[in-house]
Amino acid sequence: MHRRKVTSILAAATVAAGTALTLVTHADAAAGATAALSSNWYASAPYLMPQSNNPPDPSAVMAATGQKAFQLAFILAPNGGGCSPTWDGTSAVSSDTAVAGVIGKIRAAGGDVSVSVGGYGGTKLGQTCSDPGSTAAAYQQVIDKYGLHAIDFDLEEPEYENDAAISNELGAAQILQRNNPGLFVSVTMPGTAAGTGWFGTQLLDKAKKLGFTPNNFSIMPFDGGFNGASSQTSALEAFHSLLMSHLGWDSGTAYAHEGFSGMNGKSDASEFFYQADFQTVLDYATGHGLGRFTFWAVNRDRPCTTTTDNGVCSNVSQNDWDFTKFTARFAGATPPVTTTPPTSTTPSNPGGSCPAAWSATTAYNGDAVVSYHGHSWTAKWWTYGDTPGGQAGVWTDNGAC
Repeated sequence: MHRRKVTSILAAATVAAGTALTLVTHADAAAGATAALSSNWYASAPYLMPQSNNPPDPSAVMAATGQKAFQLAFILAPNGGGCSPTWDGTSAVSSDTAVAGVIGKIRAAGGDVSVSVGGYGGTKLGQTCSDPGSTAAAYQQVIDKYGLHAIDFDLEEPEYENDAAISNELGAAQILQRNNPGLFVSVTMPGTAAGTGWFGTQLLDKAKKLGFTPNNFSIMPFDGGFNGASSQTSALEAFHSLLMSHLGWDSGTAYAHEGFSGMNGKSDASEFFYQADFQTVLDYATGHGLGRFTFWAVNRDRPCTTTTDNGVCSNVSQNDWDFTKFTARFAGATPPVTTTPPTSTTPSNPGGSCPAAWSATTAYNGDAVVSYHGHSWTAKWWTYGDTPGGQAGVWTDNGAC
């Protein structure tokens, strides 16, 4: 899956300009941690490379789309070997301040991050660490450094075809899940028309043997002869059957633990996925109760203007952050997992003056308040063109105003 193209454009200036936080020590970084978001946000977090591929300002993306979480990529083994975590194989997590600054900026804007380990290319910790325990210990350093509530295991070539490495990764994921209660764990793997290939089914079998159940197993239906949404939803349906047959799950359980990880615009294999394709797959995901909807990558979620470099723009007609709006909508459409009861059932504006009238030509972020037909309404997530009280269920009725 040739999706992990890294350009030489680094984000040092972007990070320096974008944050007033300097998180240097382990203790400082852990202190910068925030309370976890509801799990639907980690399930919707799109991938973002914080140091490469001309990273955008995440707070600007959040303001424009309503997206609250990002999947920061990638944690690898050091290029020179060893069992310690680095960003992109070059920057040691232990001494990092740059990515910590990006995380601080996202959290200051009310969001959070998951961190993805692995990806396509590079040397993975599962390949260099000696066993699941030492692999888990390396990843625990990342969790502790950044106060993480979520982690993604992106298991691809060449590690994907290495049985011992996959055993280390899945074993490590299980240890982290056990030692960090509430940690959101996703497992991402290549997709095929059959759902996933032979190595993918071996991975599922290995997870079952371990007794390991992540929040989701996600496939990447691109770079493998795909084109458009129908081929992707077909692959998701096939993968759903594999989850049932290999893990012994019923249909509902399989859908709830299944995820989609797409690629926006032109893929590395010159497949094309447009906004309409994302909408179709989103409708499938929400209609079947899938557990994750994400894509590669926010760095590419903008039109190509001065370059056609597929690592930094989508090569399709779009506005900035069009595809990220779909992940925000998935988060809003997926009921948050919470045990905290609502503090009040009283409408937020009972009988009060009406706010500005809803407009069909205005995009609204989550928590926006409008008036429509004599009632005040609050948006649950980013929306455009969804009528208050309509079937989309975007708006909460606050009562008459």
